[in-house]
Amino acid sequence: MSRVHVYRVDVHFGDCDPAGIVFFPNFSRWMDESSLAFFMACGIAPWRELVKTRGIVGTPLLEIHTKYFKPATYGETIEIHTSVESWAAKTFSHRHTVRRGDDVLCEGTEVRAFVVRDAANPERIKAIPVPEDIKALCSSFVPSRSQSSLPRPIPTGDNP
Repeated sequence: MSRVHVYRVDVHFGDCDPAGIVFFPNFSRWMDESSLAFFMACGIAPWRELVKTRGIVGTPLLEIHTKYFKPATYGETIEIHTSVESWAAKTFSHRHTVRRGDDVLCEGTEVRAFVVRDAANPERIKAIPVPEDIKALCSSFVPSRSQSSLPRPIPTGDNP
């Protein structure tokens, strides 16, 4: 069974459109935040640390698909349940299920790649094979929950 990390988000007034429902790009933003939170919960250092120690810049988004079912509004707490759906040679697929209690608000999948700076042109990045140690850490991951509310600073150091 795939490991799941639950990332909590407090929805604020500024996250909503004039109709009072969450403006749809915010779900993508929260899924992106949940992606990093997933890896940090697995024991992987933040990207700013990995770039110093291993040259890994991060996991940019290559493809995204989101299906919306129900709206959310300010004053609510939602949870993004994130897991790795599959690993390929240089990419992986993250699955995100956004919930408010038992209600599924939306589901999304992302295809991402681990990247480093291109030695031939440092202004560019290139995909690398998914590091086996990172895959192993994600496989031994024990599910956890994290709380977030705006502003959402990215945790520093070894303690996400």
